[in-house]
Amino acid sequence: MRIITGIVGAVDEAWSELRIHRTRVLLSLVGVAVAVAALTGVVALGAMAQQATTESYERQSGRPATLYASAYSMTTETLAPADVRAAFDQVVDRYQITYAGAVGYAASIVQFVGGAQYVSAMTVEPDYATMHRVILSEGRWFTERDAERLAPVIVVNQHFYERIGSPNLATHPTVSLLGDHETVAVIIGVVPASEYEDLSMFLLNSAYLRIAPPSELEYAMPQFEMWVPTDLADQLIELVRRDMSGALGPDVQVDVSRQDYEVWGGGLDPLEPIRMLVLGAAGIVLLLGALGLVNISLVTVRQRIREIGVRRSFGATAGRVFFSVMMESVVGAVVAGVVGVFLAVLLVSNPLVQQSVAPGILDMPAFPIDAALLGLAAATAVGALAGLLPALYAVRVKVIDAIRY
Repeated sequence: MRIITGIVGAVDEAWSELRIHRTRVLLSLVGVAVAVAALTGVVALGAMAQQATTESYERQSGRPATLYASAYSMTTETLAPADVRAAFDQVVDRYQITYAGAVGYAASIVQFVGGAQYVSAMTVEPDYATMHRVILSEGRWFTERDAERLAPVIVVNQHFYERIGSPNLATHPTVSLLGDHETVAVIIGVVPASEYEDLSMFLLNSAYLRIAPPSELEYAMPQFEMWVPTDLADQLIELVRRDMSGALGPDVQVDVSRQDYEVWGGGLDPLEPIRMLVLGAAGIVLLLGALGLVNISLVTVRQRIREIGVRRSFGATAGRVFFSVMMESVVGAVVAGVVGVFLAVLLVSNPLVQQSVAPGILDMPAFPIDAALLGLAAATAVGALAGLLPALYAVRVKVIDAIRY
């Protein structure tokens, strides 16, 4: 109990001294607050940038763990896509896989105002958006009910959308898909496109099976993908391969593999060098703030030599004097750390900053608690180091010399 009382008393005394010398202390703590804000902000922005990078990888190869399955005939006999799909659906039902579907690639002739043009198409299913974190700039993604529509629905990229004049999707704009039989497709959504990307669109597998020529369907073998728990991925790879091979027969080769970014090393943060550079700069600012705090603390202690001598003459121990002087720096640095963390939270929460660091992010991470704790820990460490020299100076002063000072 005496220890707790002593600590509380020392903190109260340190706070009182800081109020008395607040102008000097404030100037020395500005650098500490800025450095803590930089440290905390870099950690928080780094987590945000890491999430944006992760989502970018997941759009390309799927979320961890995404398994890809494909089947090939090892004889001259053609393998029916419908048989492979049936075997895959059995596996999905047997192992209760929530997100799964077929992905294929095709091309369609689209009639534009300036003439007909080939457009690359990806045949997908509704779960594709969840597995690949699809971002929509306009409209919506496919649902299960869209498979029942007589007119196929498509999701196009931004270049395609602009090519047809960027119509209001609420008016259900349509385009003609040319082929053996002309088909009218309804545009329901738009996805962003890079500057160098060609015209492209997404189409439901069920719709593609209805409108594609029989000659294309005979050899159109899609790839199947499923999103499974990471810890079960290796086990499911063997089970899916075994079950699909058993359903399709010995003349069919079934390949199942995991191809998401965690397998090929996509989890590395490309912004790590920049983060380390900013952290280093923040460390230098922290060091400069600590030097300023040491200077102010030494000046303050020298002005209080007589006061320290009187306290020692009335029974204050060297340990109590040492602790009280050090706590002045610690308390001041902690206050500066709190201010720095608050500034970092305001900075990271700014929508403009978020869009600059992580544009198009779907799952914006909350402000990391570890970033705030790191900032406060750094401020406390700086305060302790800055208060060590003045505290040693105060303890080494002789009582009689301090009273005569």
